[in-house]
Amino acid sequence: MLSTTSRFLGTRLTLAGAFTPLASPRLFSSSPDLVFETLKAFPDEPTNPASIAVLRMARPAAKNALGRQMLSEFVDALEAIPQDQSLRAVILTSEVERVFCAGADLKERRTMSQQEAGMFVSKLRNSFTSLANLPLPVIAAVEGAALGGGIEIALACDMRVAGKNAIFGLPETSLAIIPGAGGTQRLPRLIGAARAKELMFTARRINADEAEKYGVVNHTVEAGAAFDKAFEIATEIARNGPIGVRAAKTAVDVGLQTDLTSGMEVERACYAQTIPTADRMEGLN
Repeated sequence: MLSTTSRFLGTRLTLAGAFTPLASPRLFSSSPDLVFETLKAFPDEPTNPASIAVLRMARPAAKNALGRQMLSEFVDALEAIPQDQSLRAVILTSEVERVFCAGADLKERRTMSQQEAGMFVSKLRNSFTSLANLPLPVIAAVEGAALGGGIEIALACDMRVAGKNAIFGLPETSLAIIPGAGGTQRLPRLIGAARAKELMFTARRINADEAEKYGVVNHTVEAGAAFDKAFEIATEIARNGPIGVRAAKTAVDVGLQTDLTSGMEVERACYAQTIPTADRMEGLN
């Protein structure tokens, strides 16, 4: 049973043998652009079912550019995640060295008609919204370039951790378009309108330290350590009551879309959902 009173010890995690998969990675095609795997949150606690979902973008030839196949596999993963009641958090990361996601697949985009391009961008926007609306906390572990759609998918996550080699940017205005998968809405809500406008209007790229200063990322770590830090945060989350964590996410996300008075009502409704639960009674004892 998940203990709501245990304390996270903050042990440094390393990629060498620290993560225990529960099963073979889930592949959505014979040559996947996205790999979905589930890792045990606490491998030294056999009776603790808590696990972490990991989505790994894996399209090295295109620098994880967002194309039709990756988007289709991404949607499949988002549909599968809520079905697993053992999951406590989701980590979105990359298997490709020195790149998180280079944005839209412009080579593929050139083959689309205007109507097809519009439909694809709409599907991209909707899928990022589905990511943001997952009931679980979602953490982006960013190494290397996160540009255009790459930063937009990271912005749809609840938190972001960046390696020192990370680069962020919305270059769309340099291509005579605008960010179309949530960037114009999520970035100003995160860092303020003036700074967001400056980054969009200039198409400027910023490094990890600048991104942390701006508030784009929660933590900056050494290059190669972003996943470790994200997993550390995910396991810290997993020590807490899952119903409470999900209710807190809903209260914040829904409340931010309203005025303060309405937000208080959202909080009241979310709190009420936690009162009759076994998790709450366990936390009190």
